[in-house]
Amino acid sequence: MKAIWNGAVIAESDETVVVEGNHYFPREALDERYFAPSDNRSVCHWKGTASYFHVEVDGKRNPNAAWTYPTPSDAAAEIAGHVAFWHGVDVIAA
Repeated sequence: MKAIWNGAVIAESDETVVVEGNHYFPREALDERYFAPSDNRSVCHWKGTASYFHVEVDGKRNPNAAWTYPTPSDAAAEIAGHVAFWHGVDVIAA
């Protein structure tokens, strides 16, 4: 799978985990130069507290377009260390 935004491949992996229709990429699959930390947080009733990243490509920022669960609940343990995308990031088969 590939995650693409603004013409750049921001993540690529054959080892994604699909939860609720979202592909969660292993953290090491991310091209870190395209990610900036965000202070945004949200809470899922069954996965836990999500932290976000801004995606930045060629001077353009997609705020809070990536999220991760740093310490997911036991029910969502399989997505620990993984990142998912939204807000216009295309996730396609590689």
